[in-house]
Amino acid sequence: MNTPASSDENDLRCAEYVLGVLSDEERREIELAMQQEADMAESLARWQARLMPLNEDVAEVMPPSHVWDRLQAQLGWTQTERRAGLWNSLSFWRWTGLTSVVAACALAIVLTRTVLHEAEAPPAGAQYLVATLERQGPGAAWTATVDAQHAQIVVVPPRDFSIAANHSTQMWMIPPGSKPISLGVIDPQHPTIVHVAQDQLQQLGAQTTLAVSLEPQGGSPTGQPTGPVLAAGRVEGI
Repeated sequence: MNTPASSDENDLRCAEYVLGVLSDEERREIELAMQQEADMAESLARWQARLMPLNEDVAEVMPPSHVWDRLQAQLGWTQTERRAGLWNSLSFWRWTGLTSVVAACALAIVLTRTVLHEAEAPPAGAQYLVATLERQGPGAAWTATVDAQHAQIVVVPPRDFSIAANHSTQMWMIPPGSKPISLGVIDPQHPTIVHVAQDQLQQLGAQTTLAVSLEPQGGSPTGQPTGPVLAAGRVEGI
């Protein structure tokens, strides 16, 4: 349920997963590894928090016609023949540097949104949401990355955090004007994948607060926080 990325190759693959440049089979491999290896989940959450906000800074532009031609050819919408070469080389994209990949990914996101805008209704909410849960005191923050498409949250605790053995950490979401809703007990020292029910997912949007509280072992006995709030932060859309 938690995951490692112990090598540079795995770390790069996590970055490629976030950027959306992997094949379906490669994505499934990463998702399986993320559930089994704590370092992989942490690496993936780190790249999501680092790269996804870049989408906010990308202004919509009218792309040149040759960009549309290339996209249509890759999607099979035209009979245009694709030219082999450096542009289509996997090793080029892997090792030229993530900066170029981020720029290409950001443009692809804008183009995809523009192409689909008139063809189908936009999703009800952002596919990815992020939150930085600041601790109530000194120390590094928790991070939470919401993957709305897969109805899950990757929660990464700070490395220097620990609690007594007879206590648990429990995660909550607090929609504006609502009471806290439990998302379950999470590991205080390792990344945790929190699976979110559909009715909860519908309430999980920008401006929702995520919080972690200290509870008796096994979680709150009342369905509401009973212990001190350890960390909290507001969810932001990407």
